[in-house]
Amino acid sequence: MSDMVEVVIDSIRVSLMSQQRIVILRERDAERYLPIWIGVYEAESITIALQEVEVARPLTHDLLKSVFTQLDARILRVEVVALRDDTFYGNIVAEVNGGVLNIDSRPSDALAIAVRSHVPILVSRSVMDAAGIVPEEDLQEAQEPEAQPGTEMEIEEADERLSVFQDFLEGLDISDEEGNGDDGDKNDEDKAD
Repeated sequence: MSDMVEVVIDSIRVSLMSQQRIVILRERDAERYLPIWIGVYEAESITIALQEVEVARPLTHDLLKSVFTQLDARILRVEVVALRDDTFYGNIVAEVNGGVLNIDSRPSDALAIAVRSHVPILVSRSVMDAAGIVPEEDLQEAQEPEAQPGTEMEIEEADERLSVFQDFLEGLDISDEEGNGDDGDKNDEDKAD
């Protein structure tokens, strides 16, 4: 296990552009993060377990945990073991009858099991090195030259931001056909004479 890094679930985020979910894993002893895209249902399942919300009937991950328990299997840990072709691969490590089983899993399902079973979450060091993010370093690399007040760069950026509002305002129909200006509640049927 020396080639593994222990992580904790830092947060689950929603992409503003696509509404997809991202689980953010944080290295336990460092400020390095691993973002993994996950499905909406898996994100909900992880969140429910993290917040210890009680549900009337078992969710899929609750059921799977119960199956492990009924088979006298003990979940030891979950792992993110590989990253191939932009896809993360997970593993659930369980002990059954004195032997150790490695069960192939999506990382999102493994994480949902881990939060229910209160077991460690490990990430392969090679995965963390390949896809991990250190915020300070990333911010320094991504910084663009600052625009000086009144420079051409600043003016272009301001024009670009304001163009959205200009398009909106141009699309508004604010004509007042009757000229009284105080009847803003009329609907289109009332205006069609």
